[in-house]
Amino acid sequence: MTEPGIPRRPVPPEVLAALRGVVGREGVRDAMEDLLAYECDAMTFLRGRPDLVVTFRSTDEVAPVVRILAGAGIPFTPWGAGTGLAGGAACLSGGALLVLSRLKRIIKLDPLERWALVEPGVVNLDISEAAIAYGLCFAPDPSSQTACTIGGNVAANSGGPHTLKYGVTTDHVLGLEAVLPDGRTATLGGPYEDAPGLDWRGLLIGSEGTLGVVTKIWVRLVPLPASWKTILAAFPEFEDASRAVSDIIAAGMVPAALEMMDRRLVRAVEESFHLGLPLTAGAVLIVELDGSPEGLDRAGDRAVELCRGRGAFQVRVARSPEERASLWEGRKKAAAAVGRLAPSYGTHDVVVPRTLLPEMARKVKESEQRHGLRIGMLAHGGDGNLHPLVLYDQRIPEEGKKMHAASEEIARGAVELGGTITGEHGVGAEKVGLMAVQFSPVDLGVMRGLKKLVDPRGLSNPGKVLPPEEMAE
Repeated sequence: MTEPGIPRRPVPPEVLAALRGVVGREGVRDAMEDLLAYECDAMTFLRGRPDLVVTFRSTDEVAPVVRILAGAGIPFTPWGAGTGLAGGAACLSGGALLVLSRLKRIIKLDPLERWALVEPGVVNLDISEAAIAYGLCFAPDPSSQTACTIGGNVAANSGGPHTLKYGVTTDHVLGLEAVLPDGRTATLGGPYEDAPGLDWRGLLIGSEGTLGVVTKIWVRLVPLPASWKTILAAFPEFEDASRAVSDIIAAGMVPAALEMMDRRLVRAVEESFHLGLPLTAGAVLIVELDGSPEGLDRAGDRAVELCRGRGAFQVRVARSPEERASLWEGRKKAAAAVGRLAPSYGTHDVVVPRTLLPEMARKVKESEQRHGLRIGMLAHGGDGNLHPLVLYDQRIPEEGKKMHAASEEIARGAVELGGTITGEHGVGAEKVGLMAVQFSPVDLGVMRGLKKLVDPRGLSNPGKVLPPEEMAE
């Protein structure tokens, strides 16, 4: 997958020398064994070998490196922890892979103003661990939060289980420092609310590295909840749990999280980690309420009542922080347990209005039957974000074709229901061909115009997010 107009080519020796003059000899690698280590992110069926890998000792080195690459017309792709699930960090057009994972300083944490200034390589969970002493946390919590970096979270506008109440990354980023594709550095927003002018901060969040390289992030910190009420309910079918989600929100509650796993995932998790999940369940639903202790018991009782009203045959309520952690462990480890089910899987993150989750689940099952594959389902139920896991064997070409066909059907089905092709993983390279399903030619034209304004030569993470103009629905 090579971006038109950007042919792959050897990196000129004078460019390598100039780059080493900025980041040191060890900061530029072009040996084959180094390049192969960065062939793909966590979406392993999308692979592309970079021509060189650049690592940094400080954020001050990023701008001069980008200027050198831009001057030589060499495309570049930012890389964080490689946990992305849409091929967004795969270097599919050759060029330079800019590895930001060593830039992991928490530069300043202001507990009174409730913000922190961090570098892009800081691991998501490390921000909360630094803030917990002040009774604060960074709210967005992707399931990969022990490994994924805040730079990657900004690139994909990541969410997580607590999105329903607390929002996604863009709701918790106050400002950015970014190196633009020509090597200039811009500061967009800062440690304050409501910056005047156009919201370029918001434009960069979720742009997946196509508009430049983020080098510093001001993140919002929020108070830790005073108390939690965490419930696990087991249902006969996934659709029953989906309807319970809508009932809970219709009752006036705004849970911190409403997380779902279907029968396949419940069994895989239980057989892997032995957490006491009911193997007869068609789905389990985790309901987490948080806030002031006053009223939580009453809200929890109401949530249990609503779950039982939709057929829940087993309900567990955590009575301690340890029990709460145990209930969450299964959901957090679900993706790890999938290896028990198949050698490979394609994971997706379509979104539909939450009341239509049962209909979306039916579409997934129809696609499963049509293609003769097994599909497991996870969901951030409260915001309608469904994660179908299409199980297959990557070593068998025919199964790979079926996986891609089923995945496209699922994405198109979500759009038909008024939803979207991605909720948090991003478009990356995986869903580029589906952007014309979601957006009109006018919509895509506006997006391309913004991309060309900031990156007229298409050097910044080429081949991602926006389809070529000749690609039509």
